[in-house]
Amino acid sequence: MNDRVYQVIELIGSSSESWEKAAENAVQEAAKSYADLRVAEVVEMDVLVEAGAIIAFRTKLRLSFKQG
Repeated sequence: MNDRVYQVIELIGSSSESWEKAAENAVQEAAKSYADLRVAEVVEMDVLVEAGAIIAFRTKLRLSFKQG
């Protein structure tokens, strides 16, 4: 059996469209800096409100990637 170690980072993505798009934006940005991304766990979702209207969706993720 191969022993593996995974590192976990926390990210917040945002989008004017949806929580799903916010999560996608966070993963796409992380992929620029981290190789071998594995699992993204949604931790929290919220929205920014201005003048009674939603102006942005935000999704907080825990994202794991393989070390070494």
